[in-house]
Parts: sequence; structure tokens; C-alpha cells
Amino acid sequence: MMQKYLKTARIVLFFILVSLVLFSVSAQSTLSDRIISLDFNQAKGPLNTLFKECVGAGRANEGLRADWQQQLAYVHQECGFKYIRMHGLLTDDMGVYREDRDGNPQYNFQYIDVLYDYILSIGMKPFVELGFMPEALASGRETIFWWKGNVTPPKDYQKWEALIRNLTLHFTERYGADEVKTWYFEVWNEPNLSPGFWTGTQEDYFKLYQYAANGIKSVNKAYRIGGPATAGAAWEVDLIDFCKINIVPLDYISTHAYGVDQGFLDEYGHTGTVLARNPMALSIDVLNSRKEIESSSMPGLELHYTEWSSSYTPADPLHDSYHEAAYVLDKIKKVGDAATSMSYWVFTDIFEEPGPRFTPFHGGFGMLNYQAINKPVFYAYRFLNRLGNIELQNDDLTSWACKDEEGNVQILLWDFTYTLPDSINNQDYYIKDLPANPKGKIKINISNVPRGKYLVKTYQVGYRVNDAYTTYLDMGRPNQLTKDQVEKIKELNDGTPISSEKMQVNKGRPFEKELEIRENDVFLITMTKQ
Repeated sequence: MMQKYLKTARIVLFFILVSLVLFSVSAQSTLSDRIISLDFNQAKGPLNTLFKECVGAGRANEGLRADWQQQLAYVHQECGFKYIRMHGLLTDDMGVYREDRDGNPQYNFQYIDVLYDYILSIGMKPFVELGFMPEALASGRETIFWWKGNVTPPKDYQKWEALIRNLTLHFTERYGADEVKTWYFEVWNEPNLSPGFWTGTQEDYFKLYQYAANGIKSVNKAYRIGGPATAGAAWEVDLIDFCKINIVPLDYISTHAYGVDQGFLDEYGHTGTVLARNPMALSIDVLNSRKEIESSSMPGLELHYTEWSSSYTPADPLHDSYHEAAYVLDKIKKVGDAATSMSYWVFTDIFEEPGPRFTPFHGGFGMLNYQAINKPVFYAYRFLNRLGNIELQNDDLTSWACKDEEGNVQILLWDFTYTLPDSINNQDYYIKDLPANPKGKIKINISNVPRGKYLVKTYQVGYRVNDAYTTYLDMGRPNQLTKDQVEKIKELNDGTPISSEKMQVNKGRPFEKELEIRENDVFLITMTKQ
């Protein structure tokens, strides 16, 4: 009897295993192949490089640190960023302004000189955010962040204008008018978030803007000034109307957007943020900003999103996750040419709004962590920077295909899949080991590729591929990393190609490539003529 039961159990187990295999095969067969068909001779035009025009940093004083400067030089070299924007240029830790016993202003730009000299020395330019208020000029004591940026209006707007004029004169004397003409000046940061970043009213901000604009333009009318640097694409038309009516200079509009549905200035991630489910979240803000500008009394103004990311808290593990790389590419692609620049917030976790952080991976905004470990989002920007300057016609909505003058070809493609379950926030979800499900095959076909030999390299970012955070999880999430652990994480996530092959392309034969892709994978394929 026992043998009969064992035999029956084996038969049942066999059919269960067969059913699982058949289910797996069936599931795979339902995954539709994705086909990217290109013609080497069909160019769309110059590649829009809004993604690397500017990048963010926490505050000016952090830019005096050696490790901050080393990381900036690295991301500039690898990702091609042209401008850098940061808070706190006028805050007291930069030693810019004080008054003597009679109330006469005294200016000191030595710290700024050290910072800007370095930025220019590596081939970048400042996107000059004018804020926060020096204590000696402030009308109140309200501050924001661990480093206490004063967020009150000036006690004397004439002295505010004089400070901005003298700072601009100093820039002109030190760097020359031709150089400063290439910069951007932006007044304040997120004044619509009151009392967080600004204790005044909208009217007070417009007055602050007007006096700053007068100070800058009194030095050189060709210098560029803009705002309102608001959160959530607010006050854009309001500022345009104010400047139009009052004949105040306005050279561009700037604003910010983030891709979460809840949370507010949550520096420590206590309340929880939730990634927006809407596929057009964040991107639609940029598209709507462009529509507002074109419908305004000043159509054609440049539009700069001087802050953007998936989440607005420096304690969101999504920033560390491999999901962030695909997310960033997906949002930039959907923006199209609506913006002049999209400045990712920020390039490094050396970022002290909530004070120094106590763990190497803490959900910080940066592309690099404290130890200069590349996060997945860093590779998304490195891949973008490796695209050629000529974009090819391409009907695929989640890829770019480019070439350069030498005839080399680059294809950057990805899958972005929203995987966040309902009723769970980012802080509870993205800290986990999150395996990626298969999404089928991608077939690339490029016709009319010039005959010759090519070196074809494939790079990848995704689950356990250039995925430093998951490597960190495997180590048990230590609160501090040893030197050996840092080197191990870097070694396992160093961005080297996953494949490299030499290929002969013959006349009349298309280039073909096939890939297996998973949720939130990113691939860069480069074809380099030999």
C-alpha cells in the first residue's frame, strides 16, 4: 500500500513539474518581441542634448571640499555636463556679506572665487542661483536645512541690489564679460514653498527678482537672468506678466518637478514618498510649461528645469536603485525638445541639507555616493553622453539611435516598468532585493550601414548589472564600508561591456542584433568602425 501511495505521489509531482514548465514556456511566449528598425541614411537631425546642459549640487560651501571637486571632474568627464547649479552661494558660510558698525555693506568673494575658479578650470560653467539671504541683510531669522540658509526677504532692497551688482562686477573683472555672458543668473529657489524656502509673498519675490535683475543688467545688459525657480512649475506666467507689465528683464523661465505623489520637504524619509504611477508624470509638467510660455506675452523664452528627479527627498532608496536609470531615460525621452535644459538633482551624495548622513547608501539624490561608487543612474547619463551628435529616425518610443561624423552608430534602449505595489511607499520597497522579470526580446535592424569592420560593444544597467546597491545588500547593508568593500562594489559594477565582438558588415546586408531584456534594463550598443 505504501509503495502505491509513493508511486501516486511521484506521478502527481511529475505532472506538477510539467505544468510549471509549460506555464513558464507559455508566459515566455506571450512576451511580444520588440523590434527597432533603423536606416543609417535616415537622419532626424542634431541630437538634443538638454540632458547634459546642467546638473545640480547641494550647496556652494560643499564645493570647497576635495572629494566634491574630484567627483565633479569625474561626472563632467564621463557625462559631459556643461553647467552646475547649487544653493547657498550667498549664505554666511560663504562669507559674502556683512556690515560695519555704521551699517555700510562689506563684500568678500574669496570663497566664491575658489569655487568658481575650480568649476571653470575643468571646463564647466556656473548656473548662478542667487540665494539665500546673508544674515546681515536679512529681515528675519527663519532658516532652512541643517546649514541654516536664511529664507527671509532683504531688510533693504537697495542693499540687495547693490550686493548683486557688486557680485556681478566682480565676476566681470575676474572672468571677463565674454565669459559671464555665457552664464545664467537665477533668482532664489522655490519661493512658492512658503514658509519653507521663502517667508515673503509672491509680490515680495517679484520685488526681489526686479532688484536683482536691475543689479545684473546695470553691469551688462547681455547677461542672462531668469526665474522664478519654483517647485511644481508654479508662477511661470505670473512672472512673465509681471516682467512684461513693469518692463523688467526676463531672459528665461526656470522651474522644478519631481515624480512622486506625496511627501513634502521630507529630508529624512519619515513620511514616505510614493512614485507617481501616471506614465506621463513629471514629463507632462515640462510639456505644459512649454505650452504656457508659448501662450504667454513672451513666447520663445528658454525653459530650464533646474531641478528634477524621481523624488524630492534625499532619503529615498529609489535614487540608489537600478530602477532610477530607466526612469530617468524614460522621462527625458518623453520631454522631447520642450525644455532647453533638464538639470538632474544632484550629481553627488555629498549633500548636507539634512546634515551628514550616516550610511553609504541612504537614498541620497546623487549619481555617486560618498565613496564615489557609481549608482545605476550615473550609467544612464554616461550612456547618453556616448550618443553621437546625429539622431536617426526611430519609431521606437523608448530608445535613441544616433551616429557621428565618423560613421559610428550608437543605440540606447531601455524598459521602464512601474513595479511599486499599491499601499507601499518607496522607503519600504526600494530597499529590498528586487529581481527583474523578463520582458522578451529586442531585435535591432539597421539598414544601409556602410560596408566595413566594426567593433560592437554592449553595455547594460539593470538588476545585478552595474547595480551597486544590490551588491551592498549582499554585503549585509553595513553602516560603514571598509576600503576592501568599496573596491569590491566598484569592481563588480565598473561599467565594462557585457559583450564585445568584431563584426563585418557587407554591402546590402543589414546590421542585426538581438537582446533579452528584463524589467527596467538599460542597454547601450555601440558600433565603432575599425
